[in-house]
Amino acid sequence: MVKKIIYFFIIIIFFQINQIFASDEIKPGNDGVASIEPKTSIAKPPLKLTSFKSAEKRIIKAKKYDKKGKKKKALKLYEEALDYLYEANKVEPLDPRILNYLGLANKKIGKLDDAEIYLIMGLEIEPENNEMNKNLGILYVATNRIDEANERLNILNKCNCQEYSELNSIIKNSK
Repeated sequence: MVKKIIYFFIIIIFFQINQIFASDEIKPGNDGVASIEPKTSIAKPPLKLTSFKSAEKRIIKAKKYDKKGKKKKALKLYEEALDYLYEANKVEPLDPRILNYLGLANKKIGKLDDAEIYLIMGLEIEPENNEMNKNLGILYVATNRIDEANERLNILNKCNCQEYSELNSIIKNSK
């Protein structure tokens, strides 16, 4: 019994020491943006990039599953992407790309209120962002707010872009 207790304490001490030497510190950089400084000799990419890239890969894959009609697989990937996006948003809370993906992923899993909040936040930072305007317009169509969707369409009218065509088609098909 005494041997088990001693082994237990040795293992706990080992994990504590290992955690101290292997963990990373997040420190603000000169530009005010948080970055990670590894304590180990093996450098890791910044948390934001790792989390954002992981989320982006899952969203791209989920969109492909959506097009193929594989909704369950797509939904699972959107949920996984949200975890990474929340992590990235903690490090870089005002990044329009992160906010756009947070809006898109929340919309896809049915959290329409959250999706709207993130998309509006992103548009406050970058009002002319075509992708966010389209996503917010689609959300307005999904919540039967066609007038507000048309406002997004009017903003996209200036761009002569694919997002305008897509939103225009969705609005016309909703009537």
